[in-house]
Amino acid sequence: MAIPPPIPSAHVPTPPSRRGMAWRAALGALGALALAATLVVTPADTAAARAGPDCGRPLTLGLHEHGLLYSGETGEGIDKDIADELARRSGCHLTTLVLPRARIWQLIESGALDFSLSAITNRERDKFAAFAWYDSNKYYLLVRRDAHVADVSDFLRQRRLKLGAIRGFRYNAGANDLEDALENESRVTYATSLEPLFEILLAGRIHGLIVEPFDTPVLRNEAVQAQATILEFDDPPVLHGLVMSRKSLSPEQQAAWRALIDDMRADGTMGRIFAKYFPVDLAQSMTRF
Repeated sequence: MAIPPPIPSAHVPTPPSRRGMAWRAALGALGALALAATLVVTPADTAAARAGPDCGRPLTLGLHEHGLLYSGETGEGIDKDIADELARRSGCHLTTLVLPRARIWQLIESGALDFSLSAITNRERDKFAAFAWYDSNKYYLLVRRDAHVADVSDFLRQRRLKLGAIRGFRYNAGANDLEDALENESRVTYATSLEPLFEILLAGRIHGLIVEPFDTPVLRNEAVQAQATILEFDDPPVLHGLVMSRKSLSPEQQAAWRALIDDMRADGTMGRIFAKYFPVDLAQSMTRF
């Protein structure tokens, strides 16, 4: 799929008659640029995969409210659909809990929670969590137009600018470096979900947010489109997937659940779930890395 032309940078005003077109191109770019992952998934252990998951005890899965991933208002989203399919294929009863992302990571580490979804890893998380990958996408910096930011490095240099972030979230390398540097200068405002951050962005109390394709519903807000623009990080797409607690699930059980995820990708189920929320070509590309 061709990548739409870039939207104007924040310091070049867009005429009102063209602003809607510019944002449609930006949202298209958010999706199209999420396609380019070239990472390899390690197959699940064959014996464990044949045995299947152990349903002999109650299992828990943490959902977090975030854009297209899950909405508490509708009870729908990509993560909810994946959780339902995992329960159907495994035959296990998965009790789903809606929690803040930071709390989910704490419970995964302690073993009090077995699973979560749409998670990414880093060196620290690898110590207590295992993963089964099913999606790859990029991250972007959404900035207020009146911040006059031409690129990501501008945001760091202008010491008056503040970033909004969701507590417990990690991103690509460039976004992580930006957030960590700003945190060291007390220039990050945290919230437990996306919506409050968009509210204070529109109010001018922060000047930027890190976003991804799953944030599309909020990015379509007319006020956001009128006041903000999107900048790229110079980083490849990042793998997202099922996260499993190493403390509560044995390596054999991790392999069994990983095999279910691999099967969902191989038979097209994962692509069909994503196609409920994204254009079909984008959905398939995000799940065929």
